[in-house]
Amino acid sequence: MTLFESFAQLGWEHILDLNGYDHILFVMTLCGVYLPRDWRPLLLLVTAFTVGHSLTLALAVTGVVSVRTELVEFLIPVTIVLTAIGNMLYREASSPVLHGLKYGAAAFFGLIHGLGFSNYLRSLLGAQDDLLTPLLAFNIGVEIGQVLIVAIVLALAWLFVRAFQVPKREWNLILSSSAMGIALLMSFERLVALRELLQP
Repeated sequence: MTLFESFAQLGWEHILDLNGYDHILFVMTLCGVYLPRDWRPLLLLVTAFTVGHSLTLALAVTGVVSVRTELVEFLIPVTIVLTAIGNMLYREASSPVLHGLKYGAAAFFGLIHGLGFSNYLRSLLGAQDDLLTPLLAFNIGVEIGQVLIVAIVLALAWLFVRAFQVPKREWNLILSSSAMGIALLMSFERLVALRELLQP
């Protein structure tokens, strides 16, 4: 297996790792207001997230940006909560400005998630001289994992909305409120750990 293939595999394994399910939960939440027929705007949304996390992943791994791991780990579930709230407030007739804000938020949240990915990738790189190949491969692997998550959630959306005749709005509420509940618990646990760490 080549270096590129190895890091691509590590990328998709990392995003699909159930022990670090916060990234999975975020991508699932991004899908909340979409059905399979809406795959184009959803693809743009996931791409905006990918651009964000690719940027900070590169900056963090190369040492340009450094943020405390505990702070990043707290902020990641916060992005899930905010995305879930956005889903629950979403209306099909929203203005183009609000739609644009949604893509901007996904890109911004991607910046935070990229910092989370960087801790894992930095530990793998060690004294690696060539950073471009592993970075590119890892990002491609992460993207493959994200696409798989999106495909599974869209399949579930089709099952609920088309086969079980659950209204689209209710499907969105089920997915988004469930994700928000889990993320709130994660946020609280990580906030407690962060406060303990920062206490003198």
